[in-house]
Amino acid sequence: MGLNTRIEAAIAHAVEVGQGRTATPPKLAKALEYATAPGGARIRPTILMSVAMACGDDRPQVSDAAAAALELIHCASLVHDDLPCFDDADVRRGKPSVHRAFSEPLAVLTGDSLIVLAFEILARQSAQAPDRVAQLIMTLAQRTGMPGGICAGQGWESEDEIDLSAYHQAKTGALFIAATQMGAVAAGQEAEPWFELGARIGEAFQVADDLRDALYDSETLGKPVGQDDLHGRPNAVTELGVQGAISRLKDILGGAIASIPSCPGEAQLAEMVRMYAERLTPVVSSQRVPGE
Repeated sequence: MGLNTRIEAAIAHAVEVGQGRTATPPKLAKALEYATAPGGARIRPTILMSVAMACGDDRPQVSDAAAAALELIHCASLVHDDLPCFDDADVRRGKPSVHRAFSEPLAVLTGDSLIVLAFEILARQSAQAPDRVAQLIMTLAQRTGMPGGICAGQGWESEDEIDLSAYHQAKTGALFIAATQMGAVAAGQEAEPWFELGARIGEAFQVADDLRDALYDSETLGKPVGQDDLHGRPNAVTELGVQGAISRLKDILGGAIASIPSCPGEAQLAEMVRMYAERLTPVVSSQRVPGE
């Protein structure tokens, strides 16, 4: 089974668990599937699975559950981000956002349900490897909530003064840190050595996202653009300029490769990071820079 197929199967199974087999609210059940599929690039679970495989992947069912749980949290964050009280976005992944397709109350419930479901999917693997599952739940909780998870990242946007480094690490970096650390834990390795790799990948994706927000159109992205300027958020393009942000992106990705901990699949993992580097950097650097 290919990696993409494995990830999609794990996510589909998780959604089926969330939808249940008894009487459930049909619209909410449908919204769970709508919010998670089709799922874009599945970058976070791909990184998680790649790390798990690099570390031996001796408990594949645990790795699958971890990958699904992480993607459910990511999808939940997108549902909530699109709500009128945050970004008020009408489109996500090229289709109407959940609150536009199902209503605001159902969007809130969809996001909430996906968060709870993520932890249930992990807890269901307790018999397989209880120590690993406990650490996976702890790691995902820390990278989801406060003080340094994606909830904190959203919270920074309501502050008068923003700590840019903390904001970026929480808003975007948190789930990439979760991806590398959970991949290692699922395979029986310590989480801490994998923090730096996740943080660097997360920072790179934040810079790339800032560039896309500044340079792309909504049709290309499949979601509204210009959100950083609209909401007055700090971003790398505002701080560094387009070419400065591109240079920063390249530096971060180079550091990410150098930070990979020693493991049996280290070379393959480095190649994966290079692949993402090539995917990110030319896409933004090939755009016409305004004023040039």
